[in-house]
Amino acid sequence: MFANFGTTEILIILFVILLLFGGKKIPELAKGFGKGIRQFKNEIKDVKEELDIREDIKK
Repeated sequence: MFANFGTTEILIILFVILLLFGGKKIPELAKGFGKGIRQFKNEIKDVKEELDIREDIKK
């Protein structure tokens, strides 16, 4: 995903995020983002398991 971004571009993006949200807000944003990713992965796993169960029933 970051293959096209150099170090300078990533640092600029991080600096802009720091300016927009402030230092105290960034850990809260990261925590919320992590929870969202974790929940998304769990939902994908649940859907795959449901599809496997339905496939087994059809056999």
